[in-house]
Amino acid sequence: MVNLDGKLSVVMPAYNEEKLIYNSIKTTISVISGFVKDFEIVAVNDGSTDATKEEIKRAMKEDGRVRMVSSDKNRGKGTAIISGVTESEGKYIAFLDADLELNPSQLESYLRKMIDDNADVVIGCKFHKDSKLSYPLIRKIISMGYYIMLLILFHLNVKDTQTGLKVFRAEAIRPVAHLVRTSGFAYDIELLVALNRRGCTIAQMPVTVVYVRDKNTKRIGMKDIWRAFKDTWAIFIRVYFKHYYD
Repeated sequence: MVNLDGKLSVVMPAYNEEKLIYNSIKTTISVISGFVKDFEIVAVNDGSTDATKEEIKRAMKEDGRVRMVSSDKNRGKGTAIISGVTESEGKYIAFLDADLELNPSQLESYLRKMIDDNADVVIGCKFHKDSKLSYPLIRKIISMGYYIMLLILFHLNVKDTQTGLKVFRAEAIRPVAHLVRTSGFAYDIELLVALNRRGCTIAQMPVTVVYVRDKNTKRIGMKDIWRAFKDTWAIFIRVYFKHYYD
């Protein structure tokens, strides 16, 4: 067991995940129970138009450690994540995608890294030498291109901001969560930039990624990529011209 001095909150955003969310919650509970005693799952229904909300409720009825934050309209992953953080009760807060491409078992080593290094944040890094990736080439190309862009713009000492598996000390993330204005996929970089500007320490860990979706399923399209590009430039302006995060 990981010797945590408080509860772990796992924030799991979901949009139209009726086929996955129930089993993902149950699997996460089963896995995390093996190394954390006190935890909760905060499932965020981001305005789903399918039965995602009902599937979360089904999990809630079966386990009191499952809570739900729900929106009537789709607000974007960034907003969903931050709403989950706001409603969480833990001293430690983890982000985990609903598809479980990133197995929750990896959180054990992330939490140990946080404690051993006294880090404020521990993030997954696809470019770590020990990472194991099994997903389409196009996603690898997009990730590398975005990394280069972020390196040039923000000079953050991290190689990957977009991997969905992350752990934060609540005392680090809660004071800056309200500063995140990006609702889309670029919310990660905005959050990490805000934390970095506040002097928080960010550690990186390898990830094992397994692509689980049907080959015809498109979770991230060109509109999302273009929006992330525009959002990133907006963050750049807020950092260097408005000093918004300072």
